[in-house]
Order: sequence, then structure tokens, then C-alpha cells
Amino acid sequence: METDADVVETDADETEEDARRARWTAAGTGVLLTLAGLAAALIRAARSATALVPAAYAGGAAVCALAAVLGSRGRTRRALWLLIAGVMVMALGDQFD
Repeated sequence: METDADVVETDADETEEDARRARWTAAGTGVLLTLAGLAAALIRAARSATALVPAAYAGGAAVCALAAVLGSRGRTRRALWLLIAGVMVMALGDQFD
């Protein structure tokens, strides 16, 4: 027979696992988007594009890198919003091309 303490302990274990998964997801996504943004900035800088285009990609990559750091420290909500902002900056840079 399960007691209330067993149920609370099980819920706490599941909550910790969910938090750990959210941190890893935020950090991993931030790293991947950072690498993608830097690669796009390098590719755009090699071609004849205005300086604003690679700068936008590099700026978006920097925002995503900050999101990866925040995500690894447990600030997953802020990391999610920064990831969205970083991708939006990169998309804006693509519009200048």
C-alpha cells in the first residue's frame, strides 16, 4: 500500500527528471542554433552580401549562445524566449539578403 510520502517522493523524482530534461533540451537547442547561425554568417560573409546580413546571423547566434548558457543553469523559460528572439534576428538578417 502506498503512503502519501511515497507518492510525494515519486512526484518529486518525476519533477527533477522533467527539469533535467528541460535544461538539456534548452542547452542543446541553443548550441545547435548557435552553430547554425555562425555557419550561416560565415557563408554569407564569403559571398557578396551587405555587411548587415552576416552581422544579423552572428547576432542571432550570440543570443542563442546566451540562451544555451541560461538553459544549462535552469532558466529554461528565459532560454526559450531568447532562442525565439535569436532565430527571429537570424530570419530578419535573411530578409536583408
